Amino acid sequence: MAGNVQEFTDANFQSEVLDAKVPVLVDFWAPWCGPCRMLAPTIEKLASQYQGKVKIGKMDTDQNMDTPGNLRISSIPTVILFKDGKEVERFIGVNPEAKYRDALDRLGA
Repeated sequence: MAGNVQEFTDANFQSEVLDAKVPVLVDFWAPWCGPCRMLAPTIEKLASQYQGKVKIGKMDTDQNMDTPGNLRISSIPTVILFKDGKEVERFIGVNPEAKYRDALDRLGA
């Protein structure tokens, strides 16, 4: 993962995402997914802009199948924003950076 973007896995999802004290933005992706690769620079930029306020990371859905299945993720990229261990917003497909920023700002990030 690049720069401030964390790597989330089935093994660390509970501790890194659900138990986090700050909002967490998770990009569910796969290496073969073209739209996922298009979204990657936006995720990296958000991770830099919100460093210390929001935890931002990616989960490879090919390597980690339990968590995406439990969250009923049926298409990628899917970006989910969590706060206090609960899903507060879900974005499917590639969205403009401003849409993610607006959601993060509404959470007080």
